[in-house]
Amino acid sequence: MILEKVINRIAIQSEYKDLVDKYVDHILNEFKDKIHSIYMCGSIPKGTATPFKSDADFTFVCANPEDIDYERLSKIKDRLLEEYPFVTKIDTIICSIDDVLSRPNDWGFWVKIICVCIYGDDIGEKVAPIIISPRFILDLNIETKEEVDRVRRSLSTASDHSMKTRYIKGYSKRLIRALYSLVLEDTGVWEDEIIKMKDAIINYCSIDGALVEYLYACYLDSDVSVEEFLEIADEVYHYFENVLNRMAASRTSSG
Repeated sequence: MILEKVINRIAIQSEYKDLVDKYVDHILNEFKDKIHSIYMCGSIPKGTATPFKSDADFTFVCANPEDIDYERLSKIKDRLLEEYPFVTKIDTIICSIDDVLSRPNDWGFWVKIICVCIYGDDIGEKVAPIIISPRFILDLNIETKEEVDRVRRSLSTASDHSMKTRYIKGYSKRLIRALYSLVLEDTGVWEDEIIKMKDAIINYCSIDGALVEYLYACYLDSDVSVEEFLEIADEVYHYFENVLNRMAASRTSSG
């Protein structure tokens, strides 16, 4: 089964169009010919964004990501967030052309399936069709452990309440996305709405549904104790890791 693109048509709402245009213009003016293409994902390009709840998610594809100065990038984002306070934050992921083409089940998946091109030549069109399979699911989760460990450390050491809240929300979302990847062979599509992911996980995974509901509740309202959250998160990740290990072992034994 081949994965279809999440967003087939750009439908940016009028109140967000100016923000997107300005961000792209500022980026291109600042970094000139260092940007190959720019992509968006999430509610803004889908036309379902909600003021003061939705953030803006961008991905830059470059020949060399090290050409992008993060400090200068942060200043651009900060200025725009002051000008457009109804946007909760501006997230920007940067990857290389080689990342997309050499890692089709990772960066290729992200650019080809999750994102939609808003500037430049869409390099996702050069990525071969992505077939849902155990190999794809394993490749997709190559960096999941590292990402989860990083967020867990940040949450464990965070002292600011707002940062704790942000990390719990982000950690919950990351775990739900990881669990959802396990049921792709059952659903046949990549859902980008967390509630649909949550429902599919409960329907198709053997994990205790109460744990998934807890993560979803934390994603919506992350005002819980860090200790309680980490206990649940660790249990969920342990389940995820065991399923992934069994999947890898099965592929190895079958040749």
